[in-house]
Amino acid sequence: MTRLRATRQDGDRISYVVRFAGDSGDGIQLQGQQFTVASALGGSDLATLPDFPAEIRAPAGTRYGVSAFQIQFGGEHITTPGDSPDVLIAFNPAALVVNLPHLSPGALIVVDEQAFTDQRLKRADLATNPLTDGSLSEFEVVPVGISNLTQEAVKPFGLGTKDSLRCKNFWALGLMLWMFDQPRQPTIEWIERKFGADEQLRDANLAALNAGHAYGETAELAHELVQHHTPPAPFASAEYRTLTGAEGVALGLVAAGELADTEVVFCSYPITPASSVLHHLANLEDAGVSTFQAEDEIAAVCAAIGASYAGKLGVTSSSGPGVALKTEAIGLAVATELPLVIVNSQRAGPSTGMPTKTEQSDLYQAIYGRNGDTPVPVVAARSPGDCFDAAVEATRIALRHMTPVFLLTDGYIANASELWPIPDIDAYPPIDSTRPGDDAEPGHVFRRDPATQGRVWAAPGDPRFIHRVGGIEKDIDTGNISYDPANHQAMTDMRADKLAKVADFIPDQELEQGKPGGLVVVGWGSTYGTLHKAVRDCIRDGIPVAQIHLRHLNPLPNNLGALLARFDDILVAELNTGQLATVLRDKLGVQVHQYNQVSGQPFTVADVRRAIQIHAEVPMREVRP
Repeated sequence: MTRLRATRQDGDRISYVVRFAGDSGDGIQLQGQQFTVASALGGSDLATLPDFPAEIRAPAGTRYGVSAFQIQFGGEHITTPGDSPDVLIAFNPAALVVNLPHLSPGALIVVDEQAFTDQRLKRADLATNPLTDGSLSEFEVVPVGISNLTQEAVKPFGLGTKDSLRCKNFWALGLMLWMFDQPRQPTIEWIERKFGADEQLRDANLAALNAGHAYGETAELAHELVQHHTPPAPFASAEYRTLTGAEGVALGLVAAGELADTEVVFCSYPITPASSVLHHLANLEDAGVSTFQAEDEIAAVCAAIGASYAGKLGVTSSSGPGVALKTEAIGLAVATELPLVIVNSQRAGPSTGMPTKTEQSDLYQAIYGRNGDTPVPVVAARSPGDCFDAAVEATRIALRHMTPVFLLTDGYIANASELWPIPDIDAYPPIDSTRPGDDAEPGHVFRRDPATQGRVWAAPGDPRFIHRVGGIEKDIDTGNISYDPANHQAMTDMRADKLAKVADFIPDQELEQGKPGGLVVVGWGSTYGTLHKAVRDCIRDGIPVAQIHLRHLNPLPNNLGALLARFDDILVAELNTGQLATVLRDKLGVQVHQYNQVSGQPFTVADVRRAIQIHAEVPMREVRP
């Protein structure tokens, strides 16, 4: 009888981690998404980690073509997709061997035994069959004839062999839904909607789903598998939905447009993993969003700047390589003092790098990466749900100060999902802008608010505010071209002051958890959930540690230096080689420890806990700003 390891936290509440893995064409991401929806509707909290290759369709059965989807779910507050799966369901040998390093001893492995042929073993670069060579002795292995059982289940519907095997993801999904006592009905309804126009495919996929579920019941009777009830999570009284980071950014931009009473014009060029934001916004035209897919990255950002010049909220989106191409135009937006939101969904590596893997390595690019002294505010989202609020905040800054603003997410946030309490938009304060009203006195457009350095946002065609814009340095008062040395100094100082003024409007930095003294773990962006869990566990173990997580990265909160000074040691944890650590040394003069990872994968809680335990016992020379 196979019993799973349960992760116990906060008393008797239990969570589980499941990882689906197979070829890119096996429907792994769809399988994971449907399990996510079922878990949410079943009352579980959750966090997911889609993990797939960059190739559209790598050769079947090869290691570099393996696609995976991991989810942690259960009756407690979930902040990470889990360090190691309790269950791995692998559709072929490559999926098995690629994911073995993620497993801890005792994990349950369910494999499609029909896939372990000599040919498939060879494609996976395996000299022996792991099902028979003893290499899986540390795990509970349950070989199941998924392919044969799927074909048998869909035989009445007359599908060919290839189409029959495409249903195996639903067969395996049915088994997992049974194993964790999750509802089938959401998936049944999805299949009926998706394949409603093709009765044959609809009925075949439904039959596969139900057959997998029935197999679980039979396997339990044979003592091969055991069903595990998942208790509901203790949610607050609110309406929830599952949300990916890309959806969060899209909905946040829509909300920002409503709060600012401004049409959003989203201009983008497809690039992984940023393209999903364009996909979601393209379906929201009725919500006051216009989308434009440009012919290249430069055209996209220039079109967004043109939209802002015309009085709309211009937004552009990309990943690191695309942002590099947008750099000169971003400088133009700074020079013309126009609002612009730039969404950077960071990915791993320089150049093309690893497009579908995650990293936090564009912070230097966002803060420093332009010619001239060209300061730009930078905010970062911490989770898929937080992308909504971060998008609203980025827009608020852009319109208040008349400046481009970077919104940093990454590949993990963009694709991962979590349960998100749907907010009451009426509770959000309106977003003010410097747009002149009908009763505004005529004058110079470059008249700036001393509190924000935001200039008048006048659209072309308004005879009260005829003005010139361009990339050549302008007179600080009139906007006319100027090569005067003193004027250039004044313009440079004004741009620096505009950034500094942003800090006067952002909230003071607070402790996420812990108390002053001892070690503080400082992070930003998508590392939040893992750092929160690791710090929480260490506090429970009696280690003097606290957590600070930054949303505003440029400028930093005004009180951050004083807050950090209340701790003995500072550990900066980030998915790069030390970019925030450099910024903190640069801006605040503090000395910090670093914990860095550039594997293309998120931190694990266990690794962060080890780093905390090490640095909590290693005193640093006291340095104060």
